[in-house]
Amino acid sequence: MPGFTSWLKKNLSSFEPDEDMVLNATRHLGKVERSRLFSPEIDKMRTAEGRWYESIIYEMFLAMTPESDQIRHLALKGDDVPHRSRQRIRLGQNGLFYSRSGDITVRGNGQDLAEFDLLFVDTSGQVAFAEVVTSASDMKEFEQEIAYKRRLLSYLFDQETVPFLLVSSFDVTNYVVGRRLLSTKPTINIQTSPCEELKSHIRPEKTKPEKRRQHNQGKMVLANEIPLKNRFLYEQYHEEERSKVMARVMSPSADGPLPAQGAGTGQLVKKILYGGLYPSAIRTICRKHDFLVRGEQIEYPDLMARYSKAVLATDLPGYEPIVYLRQRKKQEYLKMVRNGDGNFKFERYTPPKVGFFLWLESLTPILGGRVTLSLLEAFSSNGKK
Repeated sequence: MPGFTSWLKKNLSSFEPDEDMVLNATRHLGKVERSRLFSPEIDKMRTAEGRWYESIIYEMFLAMTPESDQIRHLALKGDDVPHRSRQRIRLGQNGLFYSRSGDITVRGNGQDLAEFDLLFVDTSGQVAFAEVVTSASDMKEFEQEIAYKRRLLSYLFDQETVPFLLVSSFDVTNYVVGRRLLSTKPTINIQTSPCEELKSHIRPEKTKPEKRRQHNQGKMVLANEIPLKNRFLYEQYHEEERSKVMARVMSPSADGPLPAQGAGTGQLVKKILYGGLYPSAIRTICRKHDFLVRGEQIEYPDLMARYSKAVLATDLPGYEPIVYLRQRKKQEYLKMVRNGDGNFKFERYTPPKVGFFLWLESLTPILGGRVTLSLLEAFSSNGKK
């Protein structure tokens, strides 16, 4: 892998997309996304622009890979991924998959654990990845995401180190997170022209290329064809971490902090789902904590009337409690997170088209009031230590 990183550093000056790449990148966008590239609605425009810029960088490496003596394979993505390779989400899926739009993801029991903008294999068979950013606001939780992706690839491909390429349309060294990321080795930053300048090469009335790009079949592979070096049984790793917490909470002499996340497969678990809550458990939580949805406080009777199921979970490694509420009238869950007052407030929806929804759906009530109270107390105590 040193050869790959050296090659990247040596060729930094040549990493600048040309006009053909800029236009050809639009083939990876849907019709609606292409129309939003020049939308007066800033949020919609920025979202489309981010996906387009990611596609530009892919096109850039698509052109460079055949000429590189250090890249054995580049994983196909977007428009280049055959529809038969884009598998629908289902429980039990573990490993590398493609989303409906051709994005590269790692799934654990059907849940998308991580998405990779670019995935490479060098001539020694080592795997590296790249992430593409167009705004500093994208970097708020970026550092933790990159650390997790490195751990994930390190395990999947049995690598001591995983090179990371950060591609940006702005100077990331102007930001603390950017400087910290670049200080972790091996990490390389490529900075291109700003999106506004790149966009000047295309016109609103012509945002789709006439021909599909022909690529080197020998060097381009499907991500899910790259063989994993280690077995990946995510649900098993999740249950092992869950069992550790439950054993600690249910112990007669339960005291001290909750178990630290394991250094092996335990470090791959992002969230623990403890199970569905019986009505007695929901009532217990409501006695001690308010539930707030868009500023409205939901009392226990209304909670039971509006929602058909509640699931208790925590993010790792901090053990921050989460309650997922299943809507009765819609196929979606409300993610309720703890606020500064110790109450639960609505954060976002979990829609039915994601694997995590299927996992939540598969859980049945198993937690009563006493166990739930013990878990919540343990989470709170853990945060104070």
